[in-house]
Amino acid sequence: MLEEKCFKKQSTVRRPRDKMGCILLLLLLSAPVLSLINGINEEQNLSWRLTKVPQMVKGKTLSLESPKFEASAKLELSGVCGIECQRRLPGPHLSDLNELFSYETVFENGTRTLTEVNILAAELNPVPNATTEVLSRRKRQVYGTDSRFSISDTRFLTNFPFNTAVKLSTGCSGILISPKHVLTAAHCVHDGEDYIRGSKKLRVGLLKLKSKGSSKKRKGSRRSKREELDLKAYHTDAKQSRRGASRRAGRRQKAPGLSEKKSERQPSFQWTRVKSTQIPQGWLRGVAGDVAVDYDYAVLELKRPHKKKYMDLGISPDSKTMPGSMIHFSGFDADRSGQLVYRFCSVSDESSDLFYQHCDAESGSTGSGIYLRLKEGNKKKWKRKIIAIYSGHQWVDVNGEQQDYNVAVRITPLKYAQICLWIHGTDENCVQG
Repeated sequence: MLEEKCFKKQSTVRRPRDKMGCILLLLLLSAPVLSLINGINEEQNLSWRLTKVPQMVKGKTLSLESPKFEASAKLELSGVCGIECQRRLPGPHLSDLNELFSYETVFENGTRTLTEVNILAAELNPVPNATTEVLSRRKRQVYGTDSRFSISDTRFLTNFPFNTAVKLSTGCSGILISPKHVLTAAHCVHDGEDYIRGSKKLRVGLLKLKSKGSSKKRKGSRRSKREELDLKAYHTDAKQSRRGASRRAGRRQKAPGLSEKKSERQPSFQWTRVKSTQIPQGWLRGVAGDVAVDYDYAVLELKRPHKKKYMDLGISPDSKTMPGSMIHFSGFDADRSGQLVYRFCSVSDESSDLFYQHCDAESGSTGSGIYLRLKEGNKKKWKRKIIAIYSGHQWVDVNGEQQDYNVAVRITPLKYAQICLWIHGTDENCVQG
């Protein structure tokens, strides 16, 4: 494994690029260390806990009018119910949940359906907020020193977990959750009233290594202007990164083991059409009255299955029980065109459906899957699971003042049941999460 090579060879690594690779891996593996620093009991809190998932059964499916596909994408949502607002909300009724979790499906030919659901054995116990800390007003999606990492080394780009990050042709990010499904934010395809322009012929870009000079495309495939610009920007950024690393390295001796061999294989996006898109009714203005960030998630079914390793879903734990309260995610930030960007940070506050945090992120990274790395039960094996979807930058009320956060939608047991239903088509494989 790449991680084992890093630890085995780190004492002999001299090239800056290799050092950065090891540092990055160490950061990814730092959750147990951070948990000990913060005084968290390792034996108690470093394992995934299986949670019983409510049963969500499909009801009747109704045909709807085809969407217009005329909405404009919004980078920042306004008028959302924030931390204090959510504290005052009454608990949901089962009849409300059945309506909110009923869902729309839009197919590539433009047809649209509404599928009703019945939720059985749901426990309606909201999770209280973890903190009441008052934060100063901020104005950016990058807070203070930019702590993001651009992943330019092809050894990381094409290996788990970074290979699970994908780019949408509408400009957002997403994450692979099955051989044919991508999890992303609902606002990446729908503004609450209509599907956004470009989502009718939605495509998903997966990074792969391509031999230099090989520009042959699949028969019948065409690249959009956005795809062509992304591809050009990626190669430009990678070229500049290699030149900078070469100048800094000078004539230093190459280190054995981790030194990247010169290769003509370069990363590029392989674009795949989306067969269908599914979003919960809770996201629609006609049902919720306003955009409900709690339901800012969607699942895209790809027309062709991919062969990459994907990331499993997990039910979001309370931030207090997470190692160092840390979360991780990777996406394609717009200010670093063509680059995959990784970041991690701690959760500042939470409600039953949302994580409030200050992870550095820019537009383009919305829709990214947020994950944790914990032990699997009594096994010694560590496993990453998706526990939230990055929704974006939002202003919320905190103790009577407007504060801004980068917000993520938590995967609750009910959301796990719905996403699992979308993946498998039945609730039989969605008993525990």
